[in-house]
This record gives sequence, C-alpha cells and structure tokens, in this order.
Amino acid sequence: MFSLREIGNKLYTGERSIDVVGRAKLWFSISALVIIVAVAGTALRGGFTFGIEFTGGSQFQLTVGENPNQTKAVDAVHEVLPNSTPKVTVVGDADIRVQTEQVSGKESREIRNALASAYGVKESAINTSFIGAAWGQDVTKQALIALIVFLIFVSLVMAIYFRTWKMSVAALVALLHDLIITAGIYGLTGLEITPAAVIGFLTILGYSLYDTVVVFDKIRENTAKGHLSEALTFGQAVNLSVNQTLVRSINTSVVALLPVASILIIGAFVLGAGTLRDISLALFLGLFFGVYSTIFVASPLYALLRSKEPAIVKHDEKALAIQSK
Repeated sequence: MFSLREIGNKLYTGERSIDVVGRAKLWFSISALVIIVAVAGTALRGGFTFGIEFTGGSQFQLTVGENPNQTKAVDAVHEVLPNSTPKVTVVGDADIRVQTEQVSGKESREIRNALASAYGVKESAINTSFIGAAWGQDVTKQALIALIVFLIFVSLVMAIYFRTWKMSVAALVALLHDLIITAGIYGLTGLEITPAAVIGFLTILGYSLYDTVVVFDKIRENTAKGHLSEALTFGQAVNLSVNQTLVRSINTSVVALLPVASILIIGAFVLGAGTLRDISLALFLGLFFGVYSTIFVASPLYALLRSKEPAIVKHDEKALAIQSK
C-alpha cells in the first residue's frame, strides 16, 4: 500500500500518471451529461423553486413545543385560504414556520387566529412578517450585475497574469460548469433558492478560481518558453502539471469541505437553521464540482485550445519523434 505522500511524489515526478488530458473527451462527455440532466430535470419540474424573499408573501412563525405537527398548520391556513398551498417548515425542535402567498391584513389576522387555536398558543406569540417581491427582484438584479462584473474583471486579470486569453476562457468555462451544475441540482431536486443560497453560489466562484489558478500556474511554469521539455508534447506537459498539483487540490478541497459539511449537518439537522443550511449546501456542492472542473474541464480544455497553434504543433511533432526512437 502506498501512502498519499508516496503517491504524490510519484505523480509529481511522472513515475505514475493519471491521463487527464488524453481522456479529455471522456471528462467533457461526463460534464455534458450531468449538465443536460440538471437542466432538463429543472425544466421538467417547471423551473426553480424560489424562496419567499424572491416571490414575496407572508410568513408566520410560532413556538409549539417538541415534535410539532405540521398538518395542523396546513389545516389552519386552509380554513382562511382554501386554495392556498402553504409551505410549512419545522425550525429547530419546537418552532413552526408557515409561508403563504401575500395576504391582506384581515386574512393575516384570521390565519394567526387559526394557528393560535390549532396549537393552543396566544395569538400575540405568533410572529408575522410580509415580504414584497420587489425586494427579491432587486437582490437578483444586483447579484447578476455583481456576477457579470466579477467575470469580466477576472477574465482581464487572468489574461494579463498568464499572458494568454485562452487560460481565461478555460477558467470561465469551468466556473460556468460549476454554477450550472450546482444550480441545476437545486432545480432538479426542488430545493429552495434563497438569498443565502445565492451568496453561496457567488462564493463558489472565488474558490473555484483559486484552485484553477494554482493548477494553471504550474501549467505555465512547465510549458513556458525554454521550460517545455522537448521529450514531452504540450498536452503531456499540461497533464504532468495537473498530476503534480493533484494531491494538493484534493487536500485543499477536503480541508474546505469538512467544515462546510459540518455547518450543513448542524444547520440542517441539529439547529434547523435555514440560512446555514442554504448557504452551506450551495458551498458544499460548488466546492465538490469545483475540484472536478479544475482538473477535468479547465486543464484539458486549455490544452485543447492551444493544440492547433503552429508553434505547439511543431513542438509536438519533434517530441513524438523523440518518443518513437
């Protein structure tokens, strides 16, 4: 049995190698299949499920004791709004949160009265809040503006730093890959998209880029003029770079995923804290797919984008001739 350190050393020296670049079509096919399933599943379900912060509505929250009965809340709302489809959530061990469409002041009082009667609590103990859809629309607009500005800025910085726009393209494709799949899982499973989840989506971008930049920096080092080995094709040099940073990427990802997983478990199953659950779930999915996209999407795509350049073609022909001897 090899230790992780021994495996890392063998990958770094090229003694052992995972053919990432050579199997690019396989990785691209896997990503395309996952994206198609996520997008198609979201479409078949009728789109994303947005939280009350985006759709607008009324919310009622009360403490009812351990093991709260959610059916009572649904029945109480139906007494006032027979055609409503309320969303009832257990928060922690003893709280019930009821969300409905926007209701009038009279309907709100009637729902509070019905909930108080159903659970045997005082009407004054029920917290009521109203959220307009305009607030959610403004948040969505600002998030999209931030995303576009971020992508443009990152593209320029990466193009200047790596001295090639093709690395920027590969990195952005990997970013979009992560966002589409993460959002697609939300749509496919019907998970609610809240402002906390949107924050998680945007946070994914920073981590995914960090991992990509680390790998690309090694690729630049191994493929720079005067450093590219005559015995290796450009694709093989890129593949060596990926293998040399593979263990580091895995270790960094595990270190990041463990605390996020802890927050997700505590937020979702222990505290019942919706905000913690929403942001940590988006982060967990994004971190996981971010590692995959850096290794199996961004790096092979960069090698593919440069494979037809005259200088690269000439170098590869010389390298293959050396290898055939």
